[in-house]
Amino acid sequence: MAVAYDPNNIFGKILRGEIPAHKVYEDDVALGFMDIMPRAEGHVLVIPKEGARGLLDVSPQTLGELMKRVQHVAKAIEKAFDADGLTLHQFNESAGGQVIYHLHFHLLPRWDGVALRPPGTMADDAKLAEQAEKIRGAMGPFEA
Repeated sequence: MAVAYDPNNIFGKILRGEIPAHKVYEDDVALGFMDIMPRAEGHVLVIPKEGARGLLDVSPQTLGELMKRVQHVAKAIEKAFDADGLTLHQFNESAGGQVIYHLHFHLLPRWDGVALRPPGTMADDAKLAEQAEKIRGAMGPFEA
């Protein structure tokens, strides 16, 4: 049974400006910002501005446009951090590992021989701000 989207989740609050975030990308479709509990240097979340609980209830049109932004941000992350690769995570419902019930994609730059950090450690705010600036500096204009 489908569960309704709750706009009062933390990402909804970030979208409304009620909670601050270190933004790396924003337009009318999506917002990309630094994960406050990063599992890798440069860990970014990309979310739709449309209220969607997960992959299965977002509109196909929004999903298509969102994925263009996910790719755009991923390219900037890879360039900014000189990454050897990239991991993309997306979780749905608690059984699938989802904790915040607003569709989101994790972008994690990866380097050969470097494991992801365990989840749950808060990052230094100044470091997140520095990383966000680095990603924005590596990002060219979005081309639909």
